[in-house]
Amino acid sequence: MVSHIQKFFAKFLASLFFLLAILVCGSSLMTGFTQFMDGEDMTQILIKVINSNIIAIAVFELAMVINKEYGNKNEHDVIVMMRRTLPRFITTVCVALSLEGLIMVIKYSQADMAGNLYYPVAIVISAAFLLIALGLFLHFVPQDPEDHIDDDEH
Repeated sequence: MVSHIQKFFAKFLASLFFLLAILVCGSSLMTGFTQFMDGEDMTQILIKVINSNIIAIAVFELAMVINKEYGNKNEHDVIVMMRRTLPRFITTVCVALSLEGLIMVIKYSQADMAGNLYYPVAIVISAAFLLIALGLFLHFVPQDPEDHIDDDEH
């Protein structure tokens, strides 16, 4: 019974996050088009569209993780589930943070706001620390039996 409820909510939440990712993409494109028609600077429009779509990618990835790990399998080992799904999600978040930091560097450089560059630097450093933490997690967490290849077999 609990398994059916878990699968139902996993499918529901995954579908909700897929829908939200689509809505964020559509909204960013419509907003970008509207701002373009109003004569706003094309660079600023592209930066805003990219920012919104980075969020959509993270939401989409979250939906994929929920759907794969909670909606399809009866896996109960949380560590095994986290070892399989966390690297993919954290990598997506790190890419999003890095892109956000780079976009902010470009934005602040164009606006002659060099004094605010410590914000994007902090974002990029945060992404680096997140990757280091992921590496430590993967190093210390036991291997997934399905992913582990025994050396005696070869």
